[in-house]
Amino acid sequence: MAMEVTQILLNAQSVDGAVRKHAEDNLKQFQEQNLPSFLLSLAGELANEEKPAESRKLAGLILKNALDAKEQHRKLELVQRWLALDAAVKGQIKNCLIKTLSSPSHDARSTASQVIAKVAGIELPQKEWPELIGTLLSNIQQLPAHTKQATLETLGYICEEVSPEAVEQNHVNQILTAVVQGMNASEVNNDVRLAATRALYNALGFAQANFSNDMERDYIMRVVCEATLSPEVKIRQAAFECLVAISSTYYEKLSPYIHDIFNITAKAVKEDEEPVALQAIEFWSSICDEEIDILEEYGSDFTGDSEVPCFYFIKQALPVLVPLLLETLLKQEEDQDQDEGAWNIAMAGGTCLGLVARTVGDDIVPLVMPFIELNITKPDWRQREGATYAFGSILEGPSPEKLVPLVNVALNFMLSALMKDPSNHVKDTTAWTLGRMFEFLHGSMLETPIITPANCQQIVTVLLQSMKDVPNVAEKACGALYFLAQGYEDMGPSPSPLTPFFQDILQALYAVTRREDAGESRLRTAAYETLNEVVRCSTDDTSPMVMQLVPHIMMELHQTLEAQKLSIDEREKQNELQGLLCGCLQVIIQKLGSSEATKYVLLQYADQMMGLFLTVFSCRSATAHEEAMLAIGALAYATGSGFEKYMSEFYRYLEMGLQNFEDYQVCAITVGVVGDLCRALEDKILPYCDGIMTQLLKDLSSNQLHRSVKPPIFSCFGDIALAIGENFEKYLIYAMPMLQSAAELSAHTSGADDDMTEYTNSLRNGILEAYSGIFQGFKGSPKTQLLMPYAPHILQFLDSLYMEKEMDDVVTKTAIGVLGDLADTLGSNAGPLIQQSISSKDFLNECLSSDDHMIKESAEWAKLAINRAISI
Repeated sequence: MAMEVTQILLNAQSVDGAVRKHAEDNLKQFQEQNLPSFLLSLAGELANEEKPAESRKLAGLILKNALDAKEQHRKLELVQRWLALDAAVKGQIKNCLIKTLSSPSHDARSTASQVIAKVAGIELPQKEWPELIGTLLSNIQQLPAHTKQATLETLGYICEEVSPEAVEQNHVNQILTAVVQGMNASEVNNDVRLAATRALYNALGFAQANFSNDMERDYIMRVVCEATLSPEVKIRQAAFECLVAISSTYYEKLSPYIHDIFNITAKAVKEDEEPVALQAIEFWSSICDEEIDILEEYGSDFTGDSEVPCFYFIKQALPVLVPLLLETLLKQEEDQDQDEGAWNIAMAGGTCLGLVARTVGDDIVPLVMPFIELNITKPDWRQREGATYAFGSILEGPSPEKLVPLVNVALNFMLSALMKDPSNHVKDTTAWTLGRMFEFLHGSMLETPIITPANCQQIVTVLLQSMKDVPNVAEKACGALYFLAQGYEDMGPSPSPLTPFFQDILQALYAVTRREDAGESRLRTAAYETLNEVVRCSTDDTSPMVMQLVPHIMMELHQTLEAQKLSIDEREKQNELQGLLCGCLQVIIQKLGSSEATKYVLLQYADQMMGLFLTVFSCRSATAHEEAMLAIGALAYATGSGFEKYMSEFYRYLEMGLQNFEDYQVCAITVGVVGDLCRALEDKILPYCDGIMTQLLKDLSSNQLHRSVKPPIFSCFGDIALAIGENFEKYLIYAMPMLQSAAELSAHTSGADDDMTEYTNSLRNGILEAYSGIFQGFKGSPKTQLLMPYAPHILQFLDSLYMEKEMDDVVTKTAIGVLGDLADTLGSNAGPLIQQSISSKDFLNECLSSDDHMIKESAEWAKLAINRAISI
């Protein structure tokens, strides 16, 4: 087999489908029959200089995929599989890989680098392959430049793959020394210097100790800054990427260098090629992100001992930074509005200007206004567009007091430009800027409204007219209307100022969704999003007009389901449209179903809607499934117990959704819909509970399901228990141990990163909601005794959460609620247990004095319940 492996690898890349399929089957068979020999022959192929480049590259790729996978559960299997291989086989494979780093073939070297990093990712944390770093470092002393380049590339990949704890500090020091030497201006080979600069980017996370040492940090910073001046554009770009990474990882160490960095970045922004200039602007955007985070987290009052002081780099740089950014706004590209993924100097500069405005607030306004006044009426479109972009960029950050007077002056001018400016670029940016005005400076919170009875009609007229413009302008006009409607959302039941124009707005938006060119510039999606927002923010007096939309939207959905024989491209568009239509119906159902007066009329359409949604499930599209599932949830909520008649037909789709591990969002939404059904049907859901609980328990024990779906499944247990009460008895022996083991896992996670902490809190909240629903479901039933055996563990869980102190407010509120539910349901039986627990005293007192009124309210209720349980 090993003899033929070259030919099979070449055949696997053949243009002939049959040849390719046969070769792929051969490879699969070889792998299943004899894995060690399969991996060895791949490593041998990669290392063999006499073999064709194509077969070597594919051999390396298959080898890499045999070590790593995207799905967590598959990745773990592959790791275990590699660790279980015979040490001699692994040794041979690793020797082939190291040998390939000296190959004259660039592709072979690069592939070997990636595979070595994957092996290192598995073995270094297990304290295996201890000689790897030493071997690589001695390689760097070798003369051929290509070996040096490949080795530096490998070190970079290893740093990307392995966590810093897995590498000893003396090795980290040696890696950094080698990398920084490779970056030095004295390195004559550009490939080596580039590989070293990219490797440093990946190694920065390992350099904590080195950045704490002044001499080492100075040396690293000097080498990075010198590399930004290299004659080779790729090296300059990579060096600026390092600066961007340093700005976020080591913000607090930047003070001594910030002045020099400003000069280097300013020169690059003004004179260098675009990829380099973009990174130079990104450095300042990154500093803004850091300072916005610090200022948000600590408020503006810093005590001397605050952990992360804010150095106010942006505030200090303002007088030179703002003019530099304003200059970039005039470097637009001709077609940037048509291209969705466009990114250029002008866009990067405007984005950075917006971040600067959020960082420094009012101070930016006087620095930008002269630029706007100078350029806004110039004959060259670039100047008018740049001035408009600058204005739109500074509308978030400064105070309304500072901005409202300026917006009041600008508003009329902008409305007129949106109608009359000859340039599409200017109109596009003008509509975007109007949207930003309405997003940040319009709403019930503001003292002085920018939209008044005097100008409301003109604004609506201009936006509706603009929605007939070219797609990119029309899309921005929809966005502006979205924020205009949203600003009136909190007005209460009184007629909204938009009421007189409501019919026109709905008709105009509906017309946009049906435009021939609505597929361009996200126009159709934007029109539906705006239509949904207008419906969501509407008041009772306009509900008859919303009702008139229902048959139209249903008809359109029906037509998408009828379409036959579509090409792949058409089918994709069709699925997207189905998703948008189901989403629109969901919003209408929620809106009209929330008031008794309109609910009655809406429910006359319920049978037809349900029929359409069920048909959507027979099309293969995850997006449309999600939206249809959400719409059914809303319909169930509106229909209440009457939804029972749809259950026998809907149930199989519900089960399919709960089994959908691949599109885990569909699974998560379906779990949410089970909650909606429980609230709507109450005990009428009982006949379906065996199937639902079986599937939920399967989901929880599966290691293939994305972890984010697990917290909602636990809270779903609570929904089911609330709906069926003491009938939940037969599920206790399955659900409670699951809850208990998840609770133990989630109680001890100190020292986790932010993502993990956020996930842990959502897991805790799900578990607590389950307990809460179960206690409330059994309340007043003769079977409450069945819960007694679980009470000690639940109290212990609450105690450990309290001791851990890592809870967010949501978890705190749910946790203190569970304490109250336990006391309320179990009464005097639980009295002695409650008295022994820490939570019932200290945790309760802490919550009673909380600033959060939701927590306080929960705690007051819990206190009453506990007092009753203890005094009986």
